[in-house]
Amino acid sequence: MNWTKLAEDRIEEAIANGEFKDLPGQGRPLDLSEYFALPATERAGAALLKNANVVPPEVQLLKEIGALEEAIRSAESGALADGRNGTDRSHTSHRSYPSYEERLTRLREQLQEKRVAFALAMERRRRREPRTLD
Repeated sequence: MNWTKLAEDRIEEAIANGEFKDLPGQGRPLDLSEYFALPATERAGAALLKNANVVPPEVQLLKEIGALEEAIRSAESGALADGRNGTDRSHTSHRSYPSYEERLTRLREQLQEKRVAFALAMERRRRREPRTLD
């Protein structure tokens, strides 16, 4: 069986059925500079991990830090909109346990923990990857 012919036939059939319309990035050239910047021996593995949405621990920590920072901003802006400054407990009775202040404190603690974890992860990476002279 000619697999190339079979694949081409299926692609042509999908195009005829309109299955490739409205794809993300349609009509724009592919940016393969990042792909070809990797050594040839690492390209397949990097592509596989990227397609599986696997990210390095440092990147995951940065995402979590960003989410915590956003949660804190949102909580603080909500408090200001409610007329609270974050320290007045008289307006927290309608909040479920944990109280607004306790939740905000816990978010700040989690943020600090993630920042420390990120700093440690970056230090481990720095030790594993020797610097190169360009």
